[in-house]
Parts: sequence; structure tokens; C-alpha cells
Amino acid sequence: MKRKFEVSGVGVIEIILILVVLIALVLVFKDQLTSLINDVFAKINANASKIIK
Repeated sequence: MKRKFEVSGVGVIEIILILVVLIALVLVFKDQLTSLINDVFAKINANASKIIK
């Protein structure tokens, strides 16, 4: 008797593949992401001091 694949098993494989792709993108664009995040936080800190005054 042949076993049928469960639908929930396919979802797990899809989630794992999506995570692998996201991790690969983060590793490829690590330097660009780091500089972008640093710029965003620098602007937030600069604008926060204006709001407090």
C-alpha cells in the first residue's frame, strides 16, 4: 500500500526553503543592511533630540 504525502508536510518544507532564502539574502547584503540600519538609527537619534527640546 502506498503512503500519501500529508499536506502539512509540504508547508514545513516551504517554510524551511523561505528561511534559507532569507538567510542567504541577509548574508549577501549584510554590509548594505548594516549601513542602512545605522543611518536610520542616527536619524532617529538626531530627530529625537529635536523633539525633546
